[in-house]
Amino acid sequence: MKKIIFLLSAIAVISCQEEPKDYVTFSGKITNKSSDSIVLRTRDYSKTIKVNDDGTFSDTLKVETGIYNFFDGNESTNLFLKNGFDINVTLDTKEFDETISYTGTGSEHSNFLAERSLKEEKLLDMDELASISEMEDLDKALDNIKTELNEFYASKTGIDSSLINSGLKEIEPMLKFYKGYLADAINLKKDLPAGAPSPTFVDYENVDGTTTSLEDLRGKYTYIDVWATWCGPCKAEIPSLKALEKEYHGKNIHFVSLSIDDDRSHGGSWDKAREDWKAMIADKELSGIQLFAPEGWQTPFIKEYKINGIPRFILIDPAGNVVTPDAPRPSSEKLKELFNSLEI
Repeated sequence: MKKIIFLLSAIAVISCQEEPKDYVTFSGKITNKSSDSIVLRTRDYSKTIKVNDDGTFSDTLKVETGIYNFFDGNESTNLFLKNGFDINVTLDTKEFDETISYTGTGSEHSNFLAERSLKEEKLLDMDELASISEMEDLDKALDNIKTELNEFYASKTGIDSSLINSGLKEIEPMLKFYKGYLADAINLKKDLPAGAPSPTFVDYENVDGTTTSLEDLRGKYTYIDVWATWCGPCKAEIPSLKALEKEYHGKNIHFVSLSIDDDRSHGGSWDKAREDWKAMIADKELSGIQLFAPEGWQTPFIKEYKINGIPRFILIDPAGNVVTPDAPRPSSEKLKELFNSLEI
């Protein structure tokens, strides 16, 4: 009888135990929300979650274990999900990457990804790396970054091994990409050094129907933003550029935006390229001198400045000479430092 009672008691205890969850509970709160929804996505998966008026959200979802992109309508980040996790996220969109934080079961893996992102951003500071003028110094800087990233991964215990292994494998290709890009910048500054006469342009189409030549801009510094309507990083610089134009309005500098929108990026139509260019200028209320490069990427001015990726920023002095063929971005404090050093 005692054995039967014991057996029944054991069965009762087992039956009361909660079954492991076969789904993720995902919730959080967004301060200064950018949208009324968020999206979790991979190449093969997408889940839209409603965000309440107070910035809170909550949902459950079944997932394949792995990295998911979290998009708030403006910015995005990566997190790690696995069925059984109970993740709560908080962030302030005004400082998205710096404030995002996860708590709950399985949160350590996503916190690792957030920390890794900030680590790479700090180590791969393009303003600092772009100031390097010799290949030997660039090689040393990249070797130091490689060492620091390897030490970072080695210090992380309890993190899913797939995240650690994939991160380690990405170091070499990532640094190879940066080396190629920065080597081009070093060579560019040697080909177009400070003080050299700038490549020029003549009678480029202005958004108001007139034309502008580089010669027309002599007498002031000229800061040129080479961009296109389809370029995400270009558009990300627009708020900073508009603020800069306002701050330096009436001072000794022209602000020029030169679009390289072309037929290939607009369904084979130059008319469509111009139409989209003018529409974005109106929609974004862009100021400054808005020009259209007549041959897109093949425009001589673009080719002479060896522009293979955008955005690119150029600074020319009042006499028409190069200050730098690869100037800091509007969002960089180093640009104001440069302007101040020139007493603009």
